[in-house]
Amino acid sequence: MAAAIGALTLRATRAGLYSRLTSGVQGVDATTYPVLSGLARVGPVTATKLAEAIGMDRTVATRYATRLQEAGLIDRRPDPADARATELVLTAEGERAVTALRGAMESFLAEEMATWPPGEAAAFAMRLEHLTESLVQGEAGRSC
Repeated sequence: MAAAIGALTLRATRAGLYSRLTSGVQGVDATTYPVLSGLARVGPVTATKLAEAIGMDRTVATRYATRLQEAGLIDRRPDPADARATELVLTAEGERAVTALRGAMESFLAEEMATWPPGEAAAFAMRLEHLTESLVQGEAGRSC
């Protein structure tokens, strides 16, 4: 299982998945996907905080955010907590793109699990959610 999780988290594996998911979604590609998806998960946030949350260098996240802004998917606005900073926020078009990307992920997973024995996909999903919750709780405990 450790080897499978390791392979899943490899950059090349993620990039391949992101390429598949972003096919046909205007303004998003495998490189900008983590920024858009991350912003959807953590909400309006500065580029620095987003980069930290998604494990990307701040300058790279900022460059990709600019590409997404040029595509009309995100916007920048003053950070209400710090007048010197700028927050990234999804636009309505960005919200639609995220919905399309999540739908593509659900379709991909459904296709991949279609041949699994009855109940196996549901059991896998439940166990994966449990593992993810444990990892998130462990991270929250370390950051306190």
